[in-house]
Amino acid sequence: MTAVTFLPEPKRRDIFLPIISVDDHVLEPADAFTSRVPRRMRESVPHMAAVDGVAYWILDGRPEPVLTANATVGRPVSEWRSHDPMAYEETRRGAWDPDARIADMDLGGVWASLNFPSLPWGFSGRALSNLRDQEVGYACVQAYNDWYHEEWTSRYPERFLGNQITWLNDADLAAREIRRNAARGVRAVSFTENPEALGRPSLHTRYWDPFFASCVETGTVVNLHVGSAGLINRPSKDSPTDVAIALFPLSSMSAVVDWVFSLIPVRFPDLRIALSEGGASWVPTVVERLNRAYRQCDHPESAWARSYGRPADVLHRNFFFASIEDPSAFRMLDIIGEDKIMLEVDYPHQDSSWPDTQALIREELTGLDRSVAEKIAWRNAVALYRATPPPAHDWRAASSS
Repeated sequence: MTAVTFLPEPKRRDIFLPIISVDDHVLEPADAFTSRVPRRMRESVPHMAAVDGVAYWILDGRPEPVLTANATVGRPVSEWRSHDPMAYEETRRGAWDPDARIADMDLGGVWASLNFPSLPWGFSGRALSNLRDQEVGYACVQAYNDWYHEEWTSRYPERFLGNQITWLNDADLAAREIRRNAARGVRAVSFTENPEALGRPSLHTRYWDPFFASCVETGTVVNLHVGSAGLINRPSKDSPTDVAIALFPLSSMSAVVDWVFSLIPVRFPDLRIALSEGGASWVPTVVERLNRAYRQCDHPESAWARSYGRPADVLHRNFFFASIEDPSAFRMLDIIGEDKIMLEVDYPHQDSSWPDTQALIREELTGLDRSVAEKIAWRNAVALYRATPPPAHDWRAASSS
């Protein structure tokens, strides 16, 4: 194991506003799958094994490293070598231990958190849908959702928001999984921005309608995390990672327009769709472009008919946005909608604002009416995900400092 440096333990931050973070991540334990599938499958499911002294996930016989990019909080920037394999012991404990995560949330003034998978699985769980044995793959999706619910969310049901991954190979089975998890209080699902990019049917077919119908029926929010289609914007083969990170919002911008014109939110007007880690400062541009497309929709090649209404109205009705740092968006709430933006901390990734999230939101939200700032910090997330509101008192007083 390479020698690593851990930064000094940060002090608890004063709370400007309690936060509900709608985008964080976890590192899954080695037995997440082996302990939750039938015995006959245990040798076929993803499991951990040592490769050169470091634990790798083994998927369909091939080793997949846990990259440093999965968990950099608490480490100096000089050691952020994103594509180096790492051991869990080289991460801050809050990346994989729910008790330690709660302590870190308390430190940063984060009341509640919604978590996505770590990088080996893809944010919509596509690696599990790609397993050669489809029966094993579906069992792994269920095992993942069982692990997250039983060992993470249920441990602190007020503090962790239920989320699940998707089975991408059968819309009817995916719908069944939505209903199974909704019955135990899971309120969100991580889907993909663009299933066609993953070799599945396009959004512009009706293939996925059973899945979306189940989400509407159960009130399950569809989360579209940046990169969930396996693609990020990298204009040139020589473009450094910095370029891709700076262009993250383009993925959400592209996704939201495609989803609007797919007619999915028209067929399912009560479907709620959240774009994670895409920011919101680009939304006014999309609104303008949608309005222009609507003005020209009478021509024969238009994909939109006037009987569907204004596409910009569909965007405002069905879509929600999440930001780590987005000062320009908070100056354009009249266009974006003050009920449509939420905050994310992205713990424990490189983008994370932890442990200084409170200082960041104080700088960006000061100047807004207090009621509007509260909507962005936590009220919108409570309304969308049916989360427990933060207590009126400082809930951290009962925990250690």
